[in-house]
Amino acid sequence: MCRFKMVYDVIVIGGGPAGMMTAGRAGQLGRSVLLLEKNDAPGIKLLMTGKDRCNVTHYTDDLEELIDVYDEGKRFLYSSFSRFDNRMVMDFFERGGVKLRVERGRRVFPVTNRSADIRKVLLNFLKKNNVVIQTGVEVADLLVKIVKLKKEDRKVVKGVVLVGGEKIVGKKIVIATGGLSYPQTGSTGDGYKLAEKVGHSIIPPRPALTPILLGESFLSDLEGLSLRNVKISIWQDEKRVAERFGEALFTKRGMSGPIILDLSKKIGELLEARSNFGKLFLKIDFKPALNEAILDKRLQRDFLKYGRKQFKNALGDLLPTKMIPVILERSGINPEKIVSFLTKDERRRLGFLLKNFTLTVKDLVGFSKAIITAGGVDWREVDSKTMESRLVKGLCFAGEVLNLDGPTGGYNLQIAWSTGWAAGSGDF
Repeated sequence: MCRFKMVYDVIVIGGGPAGMMTAGRAGQLGRSVLLLEKNDAPGIKLLMTGKDRCNVTHYTDDLEELIDVYDEGKRFLYSSFSRFDNRMVMDFFERGGVKLRVERGRRVFPVTNRSADIRKVLLNFLKKNNVVIQTGVEVADLLVKIVKLKKEDRKVVKGVVLVGGEKIVGKKIVIATGGLSYPQTGSTGDGYKLAEKVGHSIIPPRPALTPILLGESFLSDLEGLSLRNVKISIWQDEKRVAERFGEALFTKRGMSGPIILDLSKKIGELLEARSNFGKLFLKIDFKPALNEAILDKRLQRDFLKYGRKQFKNALGDLLPTKMIPVILERSGINPEKIVSFLTKDERRRLGFLLKNFTLTVKDLVGFSKAIITAGGVDWREVDSKTMESRLVKGLCFAGEVLNLDGPTGGYNLQIAWSTGWAAGSGDF
């Protein structure tokens, strides 16, 4: 027996942030909508975002500033962001009953610190607009026919085929299946396969906003150490190729935290091409507010203050406790040496180390810990206003399945909200 109506105006494949926004918006406009989700419930991955707090968006009054972080994708995103920008997103969730606050770095979170509250607003949005939700189902294929439109043959999507063979007819099909990050939540690249079958180009997916693996043996001693107000740069062939300022965290085998996550996409690109280039290194500047000359004066004051102490006991004002043994070893200075007997060369060697603490980049942790996926359906084959395919009439895309991604700070959920709203709003 068929579980569904014979025909829906819109069928949305994927019940993540973009899929729920698409379905709710289409229903709000009076269309009959079916949302298909292969998990047991929509929004499973959303519950994990922002360390279970959900960084809803990034706050700014300047749309140009918001869009500028998306590199090449900003051209494509301008239309959808103009129609449903970050302030509209904030208004949407606050009208839904969730108070928001702007935190450091202009990150926007629910006051309750509960991603479940954001999900609840979306579920209520679907219910209010009569969206039919079917969970535990997987789409195997798209129903596509060749028809003559304006004197030329064109592919037109007519519906979907579920695993098991059941067919559902839809006037518009929206693929919002996400990428490959956190595959345990169901993000297994299904949308790429569906898009590729009907002729779309797929930019090879790569993990982005992911922790990195480093080569040093002392990392386990630093596990859990959080760094604030540091500058981290990536170097290759003695050239600095990227850098960020902010917070980072040591893990058992590498590093994570906002700076590292933002740098991980560039690191991934460089690692793919490293057979043609030199090794990758990460450099930490523990004192980015001080140039070398000012830092040297600071060290002179500290050494005067602790002149009678051993070197190993004189670094507490400069570094976190966990970091001191590593710096002692790297400096090559005798840790038992009395500070007042340190030479000018030794002091400057320490200063250089504090500004250029170097680690060897080995690899990315990968999709299992990546917050998002870089790569995906080539947005150049998609209409930026409606999210409709330029190759297949009636087929649309929304969210992470597209080759669009941004840095940490709410930028990637903004892509989901804006492209989902556009896909649900488009004519058909």
